[in-house]
Amino acid sequence: MAWPFTNRDVGRLGEESLNYEHAQALAEIHALTFPHAWTDGDFLALLNNRNVSGLLLREPLSDGGRNVGFVLVRTASDEAEILTVAVTPKWQNFGVGRRLLNRIIERLNADKIASLFLEVDENNKSAIALYKRLRFEQVAIRENYYTKTGGRKANALVMRRENV
Repeated sequence: MAWPFTNRDVGRLGEESLNYEHAQALAEIHALTFPHAWTDGDFLALLNNRNVSGLLLREPLSDGGRNVGFVLVRTASDEAEILTVAVTPKWQNFGVGRRLLNRIIERLNADKIASLFLEVDENNKSAIALYKRLRFEQVAIRENYYTKTGGRKANALVMRRENV
């Protein structure tokens, strides 16, 4: 959905498969999204693992060509885990996260992945709502999993989607 007077039409975003050359761009997006962001070295290590893959969405060159968001997943046998999803603040609430997740689910389905897992901060109500709309169900809680600003701790909900 595009709001009036903006070019934020998710359908216009370009899509790229992630590789190690994206490490710096992913770190930059992650830093805009999370208080304890991963570094380009963290992303480089992950992207050099053959079981890790993902997608990046980018604005059309006519709109600046800026990176908008990404999803990173790790597979093992017939299971996969979403390691992280990040969308730049400018593009949040425009359907970018939904598009990223739908596209990665399509890829995992083609690869015969049976179960997809993720962890989400129990206070991130908008993300939880999105995951539920995409048929994820809560299966566990990891207590004190996240360290928040100021050292507070937050639980992670472990969610699973079967029959990806």
